[in-house]
Amino acid sequence: MAYEYSIGTHTYQFVDLKEVMAKATPARSGDYLAGVAAETYAERMAARMCLAQVPLKVFLQELLIPYESDEVTRLIIDTHDQQAFAEISHLTVGDFRDWLLSDVADSATLKRVSTGITPEMAAAVSKLMRNQDLILVAKKCHVTTAFRNTIGLPGHLSVRLQPNHPTDDARGIAASMLRGLVVVFSDFTFCFAVIENFEKKHPHQLANALSVTIYAHIFTHNILDGFNNSADVAHFVT
Repeated sequence: MAYEYSIGTHTYQFVDLKEVMAKATPARSGDYLAGVAAETYAERMAARMCLAQVPLKVFLQELLIPYESDEVTRLIIDTHDQQAFAEISHLTVGDFRDWLLSDVADSATLKRVSTGITPEMAAAVSKLMRNQDLILVAKKCHVTTAFRNTIGLPGHLSVRLQPNHPTDDARGIAASMLRGLVVVFSDFTFCFAVIENFEKKHPHQLANALSVTIYAHIFTHNILDGFNNSADVAHFVT
């Protein structure tokens, strides 16, 4: 099914829902390399306006990945909760955004309809939301998990770091981890148990990683000074 949206005298046309979704996405280098990004800001906005008018039920009819060729798509469709979806089935993507931001969509309501929201619906509405909007809606979703520590408790700031590197280079992983700690936790007490473990297993790699400037105005000697000034480096640095 083709889609279109007019801005002034110009009409932007999109081959299918997949193209609307792709071109409504914020600019990303990977999308440009793949050739699926909007060519101009105007086209991106036209795609977003077009997406806002798409009814949520269309995502159950026009699948972005064919049902016959994708196991994940089959799982999503086969387990979709029609009863939960009925409460929001009359909404467009734009209406869905407004509903999520309203007081009507409280934590209990979101939990009730969650099994009726497909990943594509969630992805579509997120393309119409600012960071502040996403934070407001996320605050209503209570998801608490626990392993070595607990994440998701109300009134608590929780951050999960998952350092990675394209070639699994230990220096790159350590630098990514330290950058995350410094940038995210710059004004908080933070735990360095992971650093201590890394130091034992890869002392030379850690030393090399610490020689890298982590952030434009935060240099490695600031981190090392924090280590030296702490009462217990193995556990906390203030």
